[in-house]
Amino acid sequence: MATTPSALTVQLLAWIAERPRTYGETMDAWRSSCPRLTIWEDALDDRLVVVRSVPGAGQVGAAVTLTAAGQTLLGTTSAPRSRELSTLSR
Repeated sequence: MATTPSALTVQLLAWIAERPRTYGETMDAWRSSCPRLTIWEDALDDRLVVVRSVPGAGQVGAAVTLTAAGQTLLGTTSAPRSRELSTLSR
C-alpha cells in the first residue's frame, strides 16, 4: 500500500475483523457503483483482504477474511482485539 489508508478502508477492515463475513454479505454492505468509491476493490488490490471458497457455499457464501497485511494495517492480531475495537466505537 503506497499511501496512508483512508478512514473507509480502515472501517472496512474493522468490519471484516469483527466477525466471520461472507462474500455476499460483504458485497451487500460495501459494493458501490461510484467510480470514486473503490474501497472494496482497493482492499483487494492492496492484498488487505482475501476471498476464500467454502465447499458447497458458492461465490455468495465464500469467506472474506483479512490477510496478514490487513491485520497489520488494522493493528490487530486476533479476533478478540477486533471485538474490543467495536465496543469502543459504540
